[in-house]
Amino acid sequence: MCRSFYALTTLALCYGFGGYIFIARCERCKFLMAYFKVFFSLLLLHFCGYLSPLLAAENEPLVFLNWADYMDPELLQEFQQQTGIEVKEVYYASDEARDELLASNQGKGYDLMLVSGFMLESYVGQGWLSPLPKPLPASMKTIDPRWLEVFPVARSYAAPYFWGTLGIAYRSDLVITPMTSWKHFFEPDKSISGKLTLMDSGREVVGMALKSLGYSANSTDGQALNEALVLMHDQGPSVGSYSYVDLDETSSLLSGETWAAMMYSGDALMLQEHNDNIEYVLPSEGGNIWVDYLTISASSTNKDAALQLIEFLNQPKIAARLAEYVYCAPPNLAAHQYLSEEFLGDETIFPNATALASSEFFNQMPPRLLRRLTKSFQQLVD
Repeated sequence: MCRSFYALTTLALCYGFGGYIFIARCERCKFLMAYFKVFFSLLLLHFCGYLSPLLAAENEPLVFLNWADYMDPELLQEFQQQTGIEVKEVYYASDEARDELLASNQGKGYDLMLVSGFMLESYVGQGWLSPLPKPLPASMKTIDPRWLEVFPVARSYAAPYFWGTLGIAYRSDLVITPMTSWKHFFEPDKSISGKLTLMDSGREVVGMALKSLGYSANSTDGQALNEALVLMHDQGPSVGSYSYVDLDETSSLLSGETWAAMMYSGDALMLQEHNDNIEYVLPSEGGNIWVDYLTISASSTNKDAALQLIEFLNQPKIAARLAEYVYCAPPNLAAHQYLSEEFLGDETIFPNATALASSEFFNQMPPRLLRRLTKSFQQLVD
């Protein structure tokens, strides 16, 4: 027999088909021919199996789970021109809708996901998020540290996208008394009957109802929560819709069907472009300070492409362009030098410390309590 079986296997691997031919010519080793036919077939299948997901990921679009109207399509086109990576956006209508969507498929089906700050810890616990590489890309090193500190898990798993506030947008030409507080919103004048629009999100609505009663938006006290639910029930006849107002020309706030709505700051500014009678106010009791983060799905087969998009969006000039497109404050401090003076001076986008003093970040509620509130809110909506 020709030395040893393993020596010949090594020879074949090192010299490829040359080694194979050597073995084929060795009269005493022809019994090994069958082995090598099987061996190389299996080896080929192994590498094909290893490469196929990579090749598939290279050809598949990057799937980005996002709010609607929260990305400049021109920037995605530029990103594709620079990298060859196509981005496909999938939209959700509320935080609860996103959570249900991800829970239904164990967080699979997406590459890049937009996540509210207060849900980051839960998503990490579910195993839905992939850690960001260390060290962070250069374009992320100029992010304001406070947006990584307010939700500490963000340091390892998320890139801050934008921040802003939740308040009231109203039509100053239709509302008799300016809505400067949540009390005005939850206990409105009878003239506004049927003209209010509330978000289809129990966390936000209950939180702001608590604020109107003088409680923390994160209160878990049973009496406080019951009072908030009663307040929301009594407000019911004044509510025309539990949904988020559209942000285009069909918006009910533009048509006058809605006189006042619970809205995010940047969205209110979008609608102001169409009608300057729309006013946005951060109520006297304070509102919610929200922070959105870009995260990479743990199940993604396109993680490198997702990271490339995060790096691209954090380039200072790109971040500034996107900020002015969505009317929101960019967490990347290096982007500020490329923003207009008018944008930087807009207190709806950059509220001063006094305006923010009474506002709060949402905390994650205990699951059992959150389920109870969600059920109660859904009964109210239905």
